[in-house]
Amino acid sequence: MKKAWWKESIVYQIYPRSFCDSNGDGIGDLNGITSKLDYLKELGINVIWLSPVYQSPNDDNGYDISNYEAIMTEFGTMEDYDRMLEAAHQRGIKIVMDLVVNHTSDEHPWFVESRSSKDNDKRDYYIWKDGKDGKEPNNWGSCFSGSAWQFDDKTQQYYLHLFSKKQPDLNWANPRVRKEVFDMMTRWCDKGIDGFRMDVISLISKPEGYPDSEVYGGTYGTSNICANGPKVHDYLKEMNQTVLSKYDIMTVGECAGVTLEEAQRYANNEQSELNMVFQFEHVGLDDGDGFKWSTKKMPLVPLKENLTKWQKGLDGVAWNSLYFCNHDQPRIVSRLGNDSDAYREISAKCIGTCLHMMQGTPYVYQGEELGMTNSVFNSVDDFNDLESINAYHELTEAGFFTPQELLPAIAHKSRDNARTPMQWDESANAGFTTGKPWLAVNPNYTKVNAKDQLAREDSVFHYYQKLIALRKQYEIIVYGHYDLLLAEDPDLYVYTRTLGEQKLLVVCNFSENERSYDFGAFAEGKVLIQNYKDSSFKEGNLKPYEAVVVLL
Repeated sequence: MKKAWWKESIVYQIYPRSFCDSNGDGIGDLNGITSKLDYLKELGINVIWLSPVYQSPNDDNGYDISNYEAIMTEFGTMEDYDRMLEAAHQRGIKIVMDLVVNHTSDEHPWFVESRSSKDNDKRDYYIWKDGKDGKEPNNWGSCFSGSAWQFDDKTQQYYLHLFSKKQPDLNWANPRVRKEVFDMMTRWCDKGIDGFRMDVISLISKPEGYPDSEVYGGTYGTSNICANGPKVHDYLKEMNQTVLSKYDIMTVGECAGVTLEEAQRYANNEQSELNMVFQFEHVGLDDGDGFKWSTKKMPLVPLKENLTKWQKGLDGVAWNSLYFCNHDQPRIVSRLGNDSDAYREISAKCIGTCLHMMQGTPYVYQGEELGMTNSVFNSVDDFNDLESINAYHELTEAGFFTPQELLPAIAHKSRDNARTPMQWDESANAGFTTGKPWLAVNPNYTKVNAKDQLAREDSVFHYYQKLIALRKQYEIIVYGHYDLLLAEDPDLYVYTRTLGEQKLLVVCNFSENERSYDFGAFAEGKVLIQNYKDSSFKEGNLKPYEAVVVLL
C-alpha cells in the first residue's frame, strides 16, 4: 500500500462561526481560531479543515459564496487569514480549505451578469431552461425543500439550484467555468494552503437531457439524480491535471449518493482524481421513512455491516475518510452513544475508539473531542438551520405531521446540533463570546467544556489525545487490514487489524449492559488503550460502553 502524509494525518474540522469569537460580536472569527491553535496542537491533530470563510451573504452559513477570494467580513480580513495560516504552519498544522464550486451565491458577480440578459457573456455560466407546460423544466427537488428550479422574471427562464434558491448551480459543462474555478484554486494553492475539502462535488455533472427523477414520499423528485453524473470523473481528472497534481496537498470530496464502485474511481490509488471521499450511508442509518427526520437510535448491526463494506471495499484500491460528526450531522454521542450524565464520557470514548482504530483518515469535528452532545430546541423559532426550518414548515403545512410529532425528530437530527458554539469553559456563553452568541449555547456547557477536561486526566479530551498519538506511533492502525468479528451481535463491535506479523483487536460494547467476550490469546497482548481504569476484560467481562484495544 502506498504511504502518504494525508493517510497518516488526523483532521480537525472547524466551523468558524461557532469556534471562538475574538471581538465580542457573537460570531466566531479567524483571530479566534488563531488564538486556539495551541489547544489543537496539544490535542495532536495535524490538519485543520476550515468550513467556508469566503465572502458570503450567509443564506446557507457561508456555503453560498459571492467572492471566492475575499474573506467574510464577520470573520475578519485576508490579513487575519494569512496570519492564521502562518501561525498554523509554525505549529506543524496544515490548513485545508472548503471548496464550494457546485454552486455560487446569487450575489456572485458571475450570476448577477448571467441573469441580466439571455445574451450576456456569462449566461451559460449557470443552468438556465425554459419551463415545460407552464411549470418547471422537470420535477427535481431542492435539498432544502421545494423545487430545484427558480423562475426569473427578467428573462422568463428558470435557473437550477439543487440547494437554496440563493445558490444557483454552476454549469460545469462550460469549459470557461472550469477554467475560472481552476484558476481560483491555483491562486489559493500558491498562497500556501494544504488542500481542499470539496463540497457536494459528486453533483457537478448533471444527467443529460435533464430527465424527471423518482419521487420518494414528497412532492418533488430527489436531487440525488445528479450524483455521480456522466462527466464527473472527466471534470475531476481535468482538475487534477490542471491544479491538484502540481501541489503536495490533501483532497477529500463530499460525495452524496456515492457507491463503493464510484468511490474506487474518485479516490483511486493512481491519484488521478481525489485522495478520499466522504460517503453518507452510515450516517443515514437512523433516518426516518423517506427522509432524515426521526428520533431513532443508530442501529449497531447495520452500522457494522456498512462500515465493514467500506473498509473491505476500499482496502488497497482507494482510501477511506473516517467520520461520524461534521457541521451537517447531529452529535454522535446522542445518536449512537448515551448522552446521559452517567454514560456520556465513557460512551464518547467508546465511539472514538471504534472509529479511530479503522483504516482511513480520521476526522474530528470541533467539540467531538469533549463529547459534546445534541442541544435543546423547544420550538421552530430556536433553529437557525435553513434545512430544519423549511422541513418543519413544509411537512406540518402539508399535513404529514403535527408540530408536536415533528419537532422532536427535527430537534434530534437538525444540523444546528453541530453548530452550537464550542464549549470552552463554564463562564457565560461557554467562553465562546463576550457578546450574544449567533446561536444559543448548549445548556450543558457548565458540565461539558474544554477547561474542565484539560484539567482532568480521565477526560474525553485526553482520551482523544491518546487515540491520536497511537495512530502516529503504530503503523498497523493506519495501514493494517480490517476484519469484522461477531457481525450479528447487537451490542458488540469487534474487529481486528492485521499488518505483517502484528494483529490488533478492537472490542467496543455499545450498550448499557455488561457483556462477556472471550479475548483468548489477546488477553495476554499489550493494551494500547482502554476507557475503564478498573477493567476486568481479561476475565471476559465488559462493562457498559467499555472499549479495549489490544496488540498481539
